[in-house]
Amino acid sequence: MRSLFKKRQNIFLKLIHDQAALTLEGMDALCKYLATRDPEASALLTSKEKEADEVRRILIDELNRTFVTPFDREDLFALSRTIDDVIDYAYSPVSEMEILKVEPTTYMQRIATLLRDAAYELLQAVDRLENHPGVSSEHAQRAKALENRVEGVYREALADLFSNVEDLQHVVSMLKSREVYRHLSNAADRGDEAANVIADIVVKIA
Repeated sequence: MRSLFKKRQNIFLKLIHDQAALTLEGMDALCKYLATRDPEASALLTSKEKEADEVRRILIDELNRTFVTPFDREDLFALSRTIDDVIDYAYSPVSEMEILKVEPTTYMQRIATLLRDAAYELLQAVDRLENHPGVSSEHAQRAKALENRVEGVYREALADLFSNVEDLQHVVSMLKSREVYRHLSNAADRGDEAANVIADIVVKIA
């Protein structure tokens, strides 16, 4: 009987949750890949990226067919886009590493761990957005703080990368690794944007 009166979760919040959850699973796979070079981890990340793309397509279709939404349509679209970008930019470096034969570094592993933590905070923020917006905002701020830490590791990695240049082959290797670092940094930037969208929503519904 209790289930008859239980509030049904809004379809848009469910889809945003699914995107954020898939992104977190993708970050777990990224961390495992960078630690082990396990092909199964790479395949899992690819699978999660495709699943997340499909969820986003469904969300956009629902936006096009639904008149009433729990938050501004533009905010829902932006939040979906930025969360999707996080897993997209996490997927890109793995494919590049496999094609260009780039070996993982401790810097990449550190950044991936921070990205995973940020994805967790975004999921918590999304899940608390409707009923506990204040708590949602706190999680969004934690995600932003993690982005700042990623940028610190990113700069540290580049400084180390461009030190002690030996020969042309070393330069080519540096440029390949820099592309991987750049994509990982971009993933953090998109996480920061997602946190900003959440903060904007909280202000509007306060």
